[in-house]
Amino acid sequence: MSEKILTLAKTQFDKARDAENDNRLNWVDDIRFGRLGEQWPATIRQQRELDGRPCLTINKLPAFVRQVVNAARRNKPSIKVHPADSHADTETAEIINGLIRNIEVTSDADVATDTAIEAAVAGGFGYFRINIKEAYGDTFEKDIAFERIINPLTVYADPFAESADGSDWSFCFVVTEMEKDEFAEKYKGKDAVDWDSLGYGNLQSPWVDGDHVMVAEYWKREEVEKQVVPLIKPPAAEPVLIAMDDIEADPEKYMGFMPAGEPKTVKSYKVTQYIMTGAEVLETVEWPGCYIPIVPVYGDEVIVEGKRYFRSLIADAKDPQRQFNYWRTMATELVALAPKAPFIGRVGAFDTDQAKWATANTVSHAYLEFDGPEMPQRQAFAGVPAGALQEALNAADDMKAVMGMYDASLGARSNETSGRAIAQRQEQGDTATFHFLDNLARSIRHAGRILIDLIPKVYSTERMVRVLGQDMKPQTVQIAPGAEKPMEQPEGMEGQDDQEAMTRVFDITAGKYDLTVSTGPSYSSQREETRSELVEIIRSNPDSAQILGPLYLRNCDWAGADDAADKLEGKGEQQQIPPEVQQHIAQLEQQLQAANQQDQQLKQAELQLKSMEIEVKRMEAQADLIRAQAEVAYAGQPRPSFGAVA
Repeated sequence: MSEKILTLAKTQFDKARDAENDNRLNWVDDIRFGRLGEQWPATIRQQRELDGRPCLTINKLPAFVRQVVNAARRNKPSIKVHPADSHADTETAEIINGLIRNIEVTSDADVATDTAIEAAVAGGFGYFRINIKEAYGDTFEKDIAFERIINPLTVYADPFAESADGSDWSFCFVVTEMEKDEFAEKYKGKDAVDWDSLGYGNLQSPWVDGDHVMVAEYWKREEVEKQVVPLIKPPAAEPVLIAMDDIEADPEKYMGFMPAGEPKTVKSYKVTQYIMTGAEVLETVEWPGCYIPIVPVYGDEVIVEGKRYFRSLIADAKDPQRQFNYWRTMATELVALAPKAPFIGRVGAFDTDQAKWATANTVSHAYLEFDGPEMPQRQAFAGVPAGALQEALNAADDMKAVMGMYDASLGARSNETSGRAIAQRQEQGDTATFHFLDNLARSIRHAGRILIDLIPKVYSTERMVRVLGQDMKPQTVQIAPGAEKPMEQPEGMEGQDDQEAMTRVFDITAGKYDLTVSTGPSYSSQREETRSELVEIIRSNPDSAQILGPLYLRNCDWAGADDAADKLEGKGEQQQIPPEVQQHIAQLEQQLQAANQQDQQLKQAELQLKSMEIEVKRMEAQADLIRAQAEVAYAGQPRPSFGAVA
């Protein structure tokens, strides 16, 4: 089996090396040209140095590269996980999001992706990887980690793949050159390596080169068939497909599940890692995921006759940079070789004060004496070579035009005067280089797929894990396979949400999840923008400070900002009051509320009494009116008695 693997691996390595030869040569040339400033042809530099002529390098390309790379650093693509079937839920998805954020922070994922995008912008391609490592502490648990690949030339990818993110790779190599003594100590232990044996003795470059031997990680991904059976666990309504191998490996995990159909065969992928030299397979590792965990970040992709070329940002700007160096060197050379305004006079005119005349262009003398009737005349300076400087400016403009990045994109002043015009020119520069940032987002999306595939397999035991919220605040949650989802809360129990979040055990191995990738400013940049917007609102409406002030403070990074926000909301003082005092205050508040209710009842009684008094007065006034009308009607006649009426 090992011989078969070795033969296949060396054949595939040769194909990958031949297919990537042009890209690798261009990568080295672009990096040396743009980042190391090796911009003069060796023969021309050597000849000019022999002639004592200047050979200046004014490298303008790193500014363009940094502009794109730093834009990628400011606008980090972020992974967002979403539930994809009935066995998944939004709360577990948020826990997985927090776990991914924790993986990114603890393993410095930003360093890995920044290294890859910088290599892609400056050279045409870069890589980072995802690995499984032992967890910290005295445990047998494992964690997932991002790792950066410093040298992209150590990766040889599948040349027959067509995806933009490496998701369809069928093989990949990550090679390392080691000294023979180091290799013998690491991989052979006490057994010496026989470099003249039939296996190692027949190896040629690049597998063996002098005192160095090449060790390769050979990743192989192949399509396989596996048996799955639909199982259902009450009270769930929909079955889930479980591999027969998983059931046989851990039967206790699936206790309580019931068959919901006949087994069937499905297609899947198996990934294997071989640590090998050209002569033997040293280690074989069964990778738990279904993707090769090496993620490429490509630059500008060009396909010609079925062959893929990856070009850097500066690939087409090298000739204008060479022109710029040449014309600036030419201008410097012409100015340096021009005579320094010599004096001209008749023979004998410089006999007096010869030492002063000899240093007249370098020393400021109080006076100079001459012989003869005519005073020596100073010749005018020839001037700066305007033609050479103009050509240098043209070359600088050519560099900007080739890369689509102008002065406004680089932060320099340009012809634009209004803010809108400057913003539009900056947007044009961002659009011209956006494909680099978009390629990084595609790679991060594939990294998210790898994580979603690995997380249920790596975090498959009961354990406590740390997750990070969107505000990067840590929280410890418990995960366990087979944990039950909480029942929906009955009415009137909504206040138990916080308690449920603290006590719930999450099963991140159940259900399916997919992801999206959003590109935007980091959380710290969002906090800065939030503070700026809140300040503008408070300035325009000072009355809103009481409401928006705590929100502003919670988006500040100085020590004590959260405490200040609590005090502004009145929470800080409440937290400092002892419990018995708070209980007494509550009793007083209840008594005050009861007194207020009694006061309201008294007021209502008073209103009723006054209403009755008014009604009596109204009736008395009506009686007086009737009595007056009767007196008028019976004027001069015997009066009847109105006692009954009154």
